Amino acid sequence: MKLYGVVGWKNAGKTGLMERLVTEIAGRGFSVSTVKHAHHVFDVDQPGKDSYRHRQAGATEVLLASRKRFALMHELRDAPEPTLDDLLGKLSPVDLVLIEGYKRDAHPKVEAHRAETGNPLIAPDDSTIRAVASDTALTLDRPVFDLNDTAAIADFILSEVGL
Repeated sequence: MKLYGVVGWKNAGKTGLMERLVTEIAGRGFSVSTVKHAHHVFDVDQPGKDSYRHRQAGATEVLLASRKRFALMHELRDAPEPTLDDLLGKLSPVDLVLIEGYKRDAHPKVEAHRAETGNPLIAPDDSTIRAVASDTALTLDRPVFDLNDTAAIADFILSEVGL
C-alpha cells in the first residue's frame, strides 16, 4: 500500500483537504483508505447501546457488524498507543492510504496551512513534508499549492507515490 499524509496545526484545513482528496482520488478509480490520529479521548460508541455495554463490562474488543458495515473497537486498557505501522497492518489492502496527523512519522506528507491561524509552517524543519497547501502565497524550497486546488494536490500525491 502507498502512504501519504496530511499534517498541519489545528484549524489549518487538514480534514477538509483529506475529505476532498478522498473524493478526488477515489473518483479517479483508485481505492483509498484513511487513518486519522486523535490527540484526545474519543468514543465511536454510544452509552446504553449493546456494544458500549460490552466494552464497559470489560471486553478487550467488540466487533459491531451489519449488512452495511462493521466496526472493530479495541480497548487499550492502559496498554501503549499502537504505532502507525501497527494500525496500517489492520487495514485491508488498497491503492493509497491517506493519513491525517502522525506528523512525526517518516511517510511523505503535504502540510495544510491557513494564514489566519497565525501558526508557523512545519515544513521548513521537516523534510518529510514534500509540499504545502496554503491559502496564501508562500516561497519555499518545495511545491506550494492553493489549499483549494484539490486536483493539483491529488496529481502531486499520485505522482509522488507512483499511481
